[in-house]
Amino acid sequence: MKKFTLVLAFIGMITLNSCTVNEDTGPDNDTISEVWEYTGVNFQPNSYSVVLNFPHTIYASDMVLVYRLSGVFQGDDVWKLLPESRYFDDGTLDYRFVNDFTRFDAEVNLEGFDLAGLPSNIRLNQILRVVVVPGFFGNKSAQQFDFSDYKKTIKEFKIDDSNIQRIELGK
Repeated sequence: MKKFTLVLAFIGMITLNSCTVNEDTGPDNDTISEVWEYTGVNFQPNSYSVVLNFPHTIYASDMVLVYRLSGVFQGDDVWKLLPESRYFDDGTLDYRFVNDFTRFDAEVNLEGFDLAGLPSNIRLNQILRVVVVPGFFGNKSAQQFDFSDYKKTIKEFKIDDSNIQRIELGK
């Protein structure tokens, strides 16, 4: 009986030792964040609205962030997270960029007081970036993440900023 117990214990030890934890060390193919850059975006007087069609359908749980290139500072692009608003000195709305999205596209609207009177550098030839973040990242931690800083966002979600798909709308 002792030999049987000893053999059983030995088999149990071998079985338990063979259990391993699979670490995710390679590329994470099921939770990929993406960035698409849309150039030549024009907000025309007919609706001051632009639809950015995605190159492919995203998951319903994904989060979409839209950034507008608002300038360059010391050689670095300055990206503003939408919605973005500008106000007159008296506190009333001058103009703002707002957006919403589906699994297929993002719609960006220019709203405001006198849109036809806005300088063309605000309405025409804009560059927008759409950042798609898998939905489960929103529940990743108890702390809220500040998405307004584009560089911190792409760093947090391990996005390769040098390999962005560019889509020309102005043609």
